[in-house]
Amino acid sequence: MAAELHPCSGKLIGLSNSNRTAQRNQPVQEFNHGLVLSREPLKDRDVFTVRIDKKVNSWSGSIEIGVTSLDPAGLDFPSSATGLKGGSWIVSGCSVLRDGRSVLEEYGRDLDQLSEGDRVGIQRSTHGDLHLWVNGQDCGAAASGLPTGLWAVVDLYGKCTQVTVVSCEPPSLAERDTERETVEEREQEDEEEEVVVCGVREGEFGGLTSAVNLAAATNGTLEEVPVLPPTHNRPDKFPNNLEPETVLTEHQLFDVLNNAIVSLYRSEDNGGGDLGGGGIGRDSGTGSRGDRGSSSGGGSVNGNSSDSGGGTGNTGSVNSPAGGGGARLGAVTGGMLTNDALLFHEKCGTLIKLSNNNKTAERRRPLDEFNNGVVMTNRPLRHNEMFEIRIDKLVDKWSGSIEIGVTTHNPNNLDYPATMTNLRSGTIMMSGCGILTNGKGTRREYCEFSLDELQEGDHIGLMHKASGALHFYINGIDQGVAAAQTPAVVYAVVDLYGMAVKVTIVHNHNHSDRLRRNNAIMRALSPDVGRPRPAHSLTPDPDTPDRLLFHSNCGQKAAIISEGRTALRPHATDDFNHGVVLSGRPLHSNEVFQVRIDKMVDKWAGSIEIGVTTHNPAYLQLPSTMTNLRSGNTNQSGTWMMTGNGVMHNGTTILDEYGHNLDRLKAGDTVGVVRKEDGSLHFFVNGVAQGPAAWNVPPSVYAVVDLYGQAAQATIMDDVADLPPLPEDSSEGPTVMSPSSPCSVAGGNSANDLRFHQLHGTNAVITNGGRTALRQNCRSEFNDAIVISNRCLRDGELFEIVIQKMVDRWSGSIEAGKIMAGVTAIRPEELEFPNTMTDIDYDTWMLSGTAIMQDGNTMRNNYGCDLDTLTTGSRIGMMRSATGDLHYYINGVDQGVACTGLPPEVYAVIDLYGQCVQVSITSSSGPQDNSLCTSNITERSFPIHSPVAGVAHRLHSKHGKNVVLLGEGCQAVRVGGYAHGIVFSAKELKTDELFEVKIDEVDDQWSGSLHMGLTTLAPPELPSCPMSGLSPTLTQLRSKVTWLLAGSEVRRNGLLQRQNYGASLDRLTVGNRVGVKRCSDDTMHVLIDGEDMGPAATAVAKNVYAVLDLYGRVTAVSIVSSSVLEDAGSVKAPSLSSDSCSEGEEDRMPVEGGEPALVPNTVMAFLENHGKNIQLSHENLTAARVSSYNQGLLVTAQPLPRQQLFQFQIDRLNASWTSSLSLGVIGHSPDRLNFPSTACCLKRSVWLLQRDSVFHNSLKICENYGPNLDTCPEGTVLGLLVDGNSCLHLYVNGMDQGVAAQDIPTPCYPLIDLYGQCEQVTIVTNNVATVGGEGIKARCQGDMEKADMVDGIKESVCWMPHPEVNPNKTCEYQALCSRFKDLLTLPDGYFNEDAKYNLCYCESCHKLRGDESYYKRGEPPRDYALPFGWCRFALRIKPHCDVSNSFKQWHIAYHGTSVGALRRTLDHAQLLSGTSSIFSVSPVKMEGPNGYSEPEENSSNSLPDRDREVPRVQLSPTMRYSGLEMFAPKVQFRDPRSHCCHQAQVGFQVCVRPGSYKVGPQTLGAIEPLDPRFSNTEIEWITKDQGGTLLYGLLIRVE
Repeated sequence: MAAELHPCSGKLIGLSNSNRTAQRNQPVQEFNHGLVLSREPLKDRDVFTVRIDKKVNSWSGSIEIGVTSLDPAGLDFPSSATGLKGGSWIVSGCSVLRDGRSVLEEYGRDLDQLSEGDRVGIQRSTHGDLHLWVNGQDCGAAASGLPTGLWAVVDLYGKCTQVTVVSCEPPSLAERDTERETVEEREQEDEEEEVVVCGVREGEFGGLTSAVNLAAATNGTLEEVPVLPPTHNRPDKFPNNLEPETVLTEHQLFDVLNNAIVSLYRSEDNGGGDLGGGGIGRDSGTGSRGDRGSSSGGGSVNGNSSDSGGGTGNTGSVNSPAGGGGARLGAVTGGMLTNDALLFHEKCGTLIKLSNNNKTAERRRPLDEFNNGVVMTNRPLRHNEMFEIRIDKLVDKWSGSIEIGVTTHNPNNLDYPATMTNLRSGTIMMSGCGILTNGKGTRREYCEFSLDELQEGDHIGLMHKASGALHFYINGIDQGVAAAQTPAVVYAVVDLYGMAVKVTIVHNHNHSDRLRRNNAIMRALSPDVGRPRPAHSLTPDPDTPDRLLFHSNCGQKAAIISEGRTALRPHATDDFNHGVVLSGRPLHSNEVFQVRIDKMVDKWAGSIEIGVTTHNPAYLQLPSTMTNLRSGNTNQSGTWMMTGNGVMHNGTTILDEYGHNLDRLKAGDTVGVVRKEDGSLHFFVNGVAQGPAAWNVPPSVYAVVDLYGQAAQATIMDDVADLPPLPEDSSEGPTVMSPSSPCSVAGGNSANDLRFHQLHGTNAVITNGGRTALRQNCRSEFNDAIVISNRCLRDGELFEIVIQKMVDRWSGSIEAGKIMAGVTAIRPEELEFPNTMTDIDYDTWMLSGTAIMQDGNTMRNNYGCDLDTLTTGSRIGMMRSATGDLHYYINGVDQGVACTGLPPEVYAVIDLYGQCVQVSITSSSGPQDNSLCTSNITERSFPIHSPVAGVAHRLHSKHGKNVVLLGEGCQAVRVGGYAHGIVFSAKELKTDELFEVKIDEVDDQWSGSLHMGLTTLAPPELPSCPMSGLSPTLTQLRSKVTWLLAGSEVRRNGLLQRQNYGASLDRLTVGNRVGVKRCSDDTMHVLIDGEDMGPAATAVAKNVYAVLDLYGRVTAVSIVSSSVLEDAGSVKAPSLSSDSCSEGEEDRMPVEGGEPALVPNTVMAFLENHGKNIQLSHENLTAARVSSYNQGLLVTAQPLPRQQLFQFQIDRLNASWTSSLSLGVIGHSPDRLNFPSTACCLKRSVWLLQRDSVFHNSLKICENYGPNLDTCPEGTVLGLLVDGNSCLHLYVNGMDQGVAAQDIPTPCYPLIDLYGQCEQVTIVTNNVATVGGEGIKARCQGDMEKADMVDGIKESVCWMPHPEVNPNKTCEYQALCSRFKDLLTLPDGYFNEDAKYNLCYCESCHKLRGDESYYKRGEPPRDYALPFGWCRFALRIKPHCDVSNSFKQWHIAYHGTSVGALRRTLDHAQLLSGTSSIFSVSPVKMEGPNGYSEPEENSSNSLPDRDREVPRVQLSPTMRYSGLEMFAPKVQFRDPRSHCCHQAQVGFQVCVRPGSYKVGPQTLGAIEPLDPRFSNTEIEWITKDQGGTLLYGLLIRVE
């Protein structure tokens, strides 16, 4: 076929170059509408290849390519390729989509990463498979089962703006050109890496010789190719012929050479003997020597070996001997191949995806699968060759992590196991901290560190020594001999198991690159390394018997080493408690007992605890944790412990908020305790006194350390130089610094010791004794120049720098890359310096331009200064006050509080980014306000003010002449005409701030609708008389730049910019919401009912107001959005809109049961200590997860009183994730919690409700409890209550689901995990309407009286439930029943058009609604049962029926029937005698062709009325009777979606006129009760009245 594009294309496409080149017009303004298709359908095996000619950086995303069965000649082109339906397969990024739905998530190369000049092609194979080709390389099958007659599709999307078709031919022809283009590059590589082949005998090494010759022939460097001897065993994947025309890919060629070498190794190991005979070689001049020489005849590659048989060795080069000598081929350390870099082999585990030229391996679906991630090297390891990888990505879902080792198995021949530990031969692996040989443990504790504890960025290496020993390396540190003897030929192998997801081979073994990690490792191994020691030792004599040591009696999982100075938990990753240790003697008065944390693990929550006890360790039976020790019955005996940031006495909390949180300490931090002479107890953290914690502590107390949770090892610091001086007054605590504290430098306290730290970004240089920092290569590099202070800032201390040099090459200035001046709580030794500080996502606060950012997220805009405006000579400073506030100073002027809640120890950070090249620390740096240095500052989690605060927006007082503002400027009404309805926001909109209104009233006599947008016109500048300053409509407002959306058209100053932007505003009606915002990329976005329609306009100015026009049909709107970043004190609790659906509890009349009497509510709010992805707002009543799917744990600040119902509402769900929230209670103070990623990781005094199960300390204790929480829709109100018997209850929409757990302790705190789909919840207070309030009255009481509502809302009062009563997520069971209904081909006219009236009674749905089992209906009321297990589809009520009387006064019953009788019953709109079902007692002759029961011929006309017996219809008030198979026979069907077979039954829900039926016994002969509510003697109703029944719903049950 011709390599051309079809002339029909997307509306922005321009074709040129004989329809071979396509260009997207307006590439900076538009990112889509760039579809082009091939001129003709593809032929099988033809690769339709295009070259990317141009790209822009304005957008995300790039080229998309695929095939479609749609003929371009008649195609209505969508905006993008993913919008193609009707048989279309598109590769987008690294995903494959079919008809717009993703079918493969991780495939091939990421198209978004391709550059200009790259080629990408698409192919349909002869087998119907879809293949993607990138730069001549086949990425494999992307889809299968493709039909014929497909056109190639190319979408010039996002960054891609121009492509050219280069070919459309089979791959063998397409690749030949590519191979020719790379010949020169390969020849150049041949010159750089010489092929070294020792002299060999043709019969024994001919395979390798032929392989080398073949390599040369394939690349065009030799003309003659020797023939492979027929007697030689050919290695795997050797070519079938060695003709010069043979074309091999690079990887095939590499396999040939690789296998030839391996075959030679094996022949040698099997006693191959001397390799004599002539051979070929290439003198490189500096060839490498082998590790071993020949002991028999033949030349040697080792220059130190003796000559034999004419072969010679040379230390400087490798020569080809003239004689017939040979050499035994050793482990050659020189270049053996043209491409001898260690890479991953292409054959790998089933879930592995290779990238980065096979240097990077990644496990697909890491959250679903934990194994099948084995990768091996492409060749054997050479002796003394380092194989090193870097951990790029981990997930915290699984246990276990990366495993690494060696194996003798050739990857070409290996059937890869799920994990390498399953391989029972030839394999040595390091797993955890042990060594496994052939899957069995041979060394339990090989090294200090476990691979399971390594983090992203850590390096792991191994080396196969010439002696045969195997060594492993962690971050460059040799861990010693793991195995003494290993085979000569081994491949390196990596198992991406469990947490390990992605690794990259590191070829540059530069240990300076890992300096920061090595320092951290060494510090944990020997924390004294690198610490300055005093010139003269003040350490007491170690032999002094009074020296403080740990007692030998310690916890079950603890051990004492280092002559009693160090305590540790040897298996800290297996157990989290039983690590209690005590001092060997009582403490003296004023004697400080201080320990340093040597080692931490990340597996557990909680950390070290320290304190004192009156118990003698020699006689104490040590508990699992010291907080469990409750002996001692007075205040002057027992145990005092600091745990988290609280203090406990005998297991009871006596101080909730005290000092630094111990759970946040790290390796190297110190904690201490002292009992003063006055009996007061004081604690120290890093040498800083935390103030008095207890009084009247008796003398002769022993020090206690509990190595709990993360704390794995601690050492007593008994050197005088390491101890802080004991302050006389604890109020001066923070001013006294310990030399061991991270905040001190060599014990100095001078103000001028602030310097830049020696660790910094790659491009930064520190000069002038640490006072000056500059960025090298400033005109070619603009980032990687982060510098940090050498110590943490003291309270009230100013860190100020002056800008000394700038360049005009880059845009921006200091911190112009957004966030370049600020503070961080990360120590320099632990900071992996990123490109910019915006990449740090924890413990960092920065000022970028005018934006204050925390952890990379903007928390405040328009701060008092703009760093982008600074010039050479400007000064900028940072200071943390004693209250935790961050202040910035520009040229010595305080700019005010930037943010609050900073931790005590923060370092100053400067990012020399963009134009800023050089800065120096000024002499002004130092303490500014000593009065700020107060003590006992309680550390708290830094609360981020939510960008959705509770202060409503307002409308400006200047507006159109026909507008009246109501409700304090929150509502606008047009009182006349159709125009002059322009209104503005009261203030300028901040970046990403949404201004949203709801339509309250419309007038259909007018055409047109609301207009909305942004304008630079400031309303205060308008004249007081509105009619003289505003145009009649917004489209005519052109005095200042205005961007607006009118209908579906975007206009700028009235001029059309784009059409068909999104949903038309002309279609909006009452209740719809529309909003507008200006995003950080200077684009305007419009949102309709919360859905972002995308960028409407670009290059929008910064200072803009929201503007809307109450035009045409829309006459009244009210504001529903809130301003951002308001003072927390002014934020008010949200309230649900009055029109939300609620289910009035007082209106329900269940037959039995009642609600518990609840005590008056205590006001509850969320605690500011929470998961790292949580943001709180509305006075901590609303919590939202702002990123990812986990890290969303919440607890309340107040404990839950007995008999008080704690309720919260689900505000927002995100269908992109699976699963949903969990909730429960936790039995200890949440202030000390170190929150894990999910609630199921909490294993201490936790009761959790997840899905439909109950868990205690992560163990399942109950199943099938309550509704499945994963199915809860938005608006659901969930509650927790602990009754007087300490039993936990779950409430769903006010309905008690029964006892979930017992023995709940006091106090307990409600716990919520915003996981998966659940993204936001709000606590329901007395001021917030709940589901179960009075909202239902406004809906139904207009046509009903309260006496008519005896059924209760759960079964739907009025029989027409509000849409919000039903879940907004599709129930799978309801969907299955709906598909069966569709198979019945019943006319749609029989059913109610509004699907909201359909109800599913499956277990999850009816529990979610809180349905009772029985209700009453009619006059007089009579019981009926809900049809649990069935699904009801509402029927259309005939107009002639007296609906109101039927609903109010008739009874409810059920009728089982057959599938064949459905149509005739629906045709007559009631149960007909003789034709309805098997309940009919009239004789029938036969079943017609459609399965309907038909009466005998002329049966209705042949007999007079007096001779005909009136048939009866049987009903029942419960489907437990009417749904029996005798009445509702089962039919089998195949689900069209799943193709599974099911059985189905059908029936009707009917209204029955009272008095038209007779109650009687069941006629089945059943002995056991069929329904607990109804006796078997009155479970069957008989009616002969043809007008006495009214069909309401079709019931379907599927098994």
